[in-house]
Amino acid sequence: MATKKTLLTICAAGILCCGCSDYLEENPEGMLTEEQAFCNLTQLKNNALLSIYNYIGGNASSQGLQGTDRGVYDLNSLTTDEQIIPIRSGDWEDGYLWYRLFQHTWGSDEEPFINTWNYLFKVIVMTNEGIERMENYKKGHAEESMKVNSYIAELRALRALFYFYAMDLWGRVPLITSTGIKTSDMTLSDRRTTFLFIVNELQEALPYLEPIQSPMPSSEYYGRITYPVAVFLLAKLALNAEVYYDNDWTDNKRPDGKDIYFTVNGEKKNAWQATESYCKQLDRFHTTTLLYSANFSVHNETSVENIFTIPMDPTIYSNQYVYFFRSRHFSQGNVLGGKSENGTCGTVTAIKAFGYGTDHVDYRFYDCFYADTVYQNGQIVYDEDGVTPLVYHPLAITQYDLSGLAYEKTAGARIKKYAPDPTARMDSKLINNDIVLFRYSDALLMRAEALVRMGNGELAYPSFSEVRNRGTYSFDTIPSVITLDMIYKERLLELMWEGWRRNDMIRFGTYNTAYDLKDYAEHEADGHTIVFPIPTALLQMHPNWKQNPGY
Repeated sequence: MATKKTLLTICAAGILCCGCSDYLEENPEGMLTEEQAFCNLTQLKNNALLSIYNYIGGNASSQGLQGTDRGVYDLNSLTTDEQIIPIRSGDWEDGYLWYRLFQHTWGSDEEPFINTWNYLFKVIVMTNEGIERMENYKKGHAEESMKVNSYIAELRALRALFYFYAMDLWGRVPLITSTGIKTSDMTLSDRRTTFLFIVNELQEALPYLEPIQSPMPSSEYYGRITYPVAVFLLAKLALNAEVYYDNDWTDNKRPDGKDIYFTVNGEKKNAWQATESYCKQLDRFHTTTLLYSANFSVHNETSVENIFTIPMDPTIYSNQYVYFFRSRHFSQGNVLGGKSENGTCGTVTAIKAFGYGTDHVDYRFYDCFYADTVYQNGQIVYDEDGVTPLVYHPLAITQYDLSGLAYEKTAGARIKKYAPDPTARMDSKLINNDIVLFRYSDALLMRAEALVRMGNGELAYPSFSEVRNRGTYSFDTIPSVITLDMIYKERLLELMWEGWRRNDMIRFGTYNTAYDLKDYAEHEADGHTIVFPIPTALLQMHPNWKQNPGY
């Protein structure tokens, strides 16, 4: 059985594995020939499948699904009412990039757009190559076709995952399923077509995927797409079906989820029924942890709640988690053994949602935020002078440019969701805490939301309360009938810092409204900002492509 360490070594090694034959042959570059890299089933798995998992995380801007900056995570978080990077005496001005993202006044030539697009499609192309390698291998090895088919299914699910993020961010994207297509022949598919493609790919892959938990360090499937991972993603697609099925998101009309159908285990179900059904399937694989913080601990690979994670290990793996470094005040970073940038913090909207400043502060607040006087390992953290305690002021984000204000450096509560790793390296960017992408409590809230949207608010109570009253935590009496407003707020509290806020705000119709320090702008009235513009560089490369409406 592969351990966390050995699996990561395989993924990181990619095509640097040993050869299939002629192992004594001198190879000064340490690289395999194409023939060697895919000559048996083990090599095929390592080089056409496992090596691609190395790209789910990243160590440079715009690379990785989470952990890095200016990529998928920032586009899904720093454009919402959850997070903000205010200007502090010139720090974080960055040509007003972060301000444009927050205010939704971005242009089509923003660097994070083209870099994130390129990253997502780089991995999609790699999955296409992997699938073709598998198909070619199968032709000459019929006796191994069953195992190869399982690898192909896993690659199709991986491709679907990356198409999900691309479709979610841009709406219209090219559907590329072959390495043979010419750049000049690529066209943009409408959003509905891509959505249905992703659903179909995952549904066809399901019977071949391993029916076990993915975050199991003793398993060879640790960190890989297994049955529960694909089911979670299908639930997410079904829950957002009204958004993804809509080819014209600028007419302020959406199809009704009750009229969008899925086939689940041979039964025809509408979007809400399908969401509930998929979420229910996860019950046999996962449950909630008694402690919320256990899902983000240094060794959270043992969490029974995490469904899909990016495995991390500072000694052997290059994936980074930069959000501590970006968020914390300079002096706090030094106390924790590294530098930091004094940037990202929670918005006032988010802080107030947790009940901060009232007698009923949500139990998750101090698990998610450094706020008020900062302590580390029971000791007060001091400011740069070494005398003054470091105190964050969560409600002091009163304007976007904080330059010259009293709490310019210490305004805003900072990210604390992942437990500090004493063995972390590179200014706490290389950590042992696995980065959580999918979590069971999210599935419980999705299930509750689907039930409410079907008019069954009372049936949503068990799923909602399992999240709200985790373990021994309980502050309020939960109404017996759950509402969408309750779910919308709970999703912010439960999933703070996890990269789902934009997705939620679009589904609930709040993304293109005024909130927190974001102004309402007439240009957003048509809702075109729920997707990002096709990057200018791509339009220049493909004269037949048309820009997304509204840009």
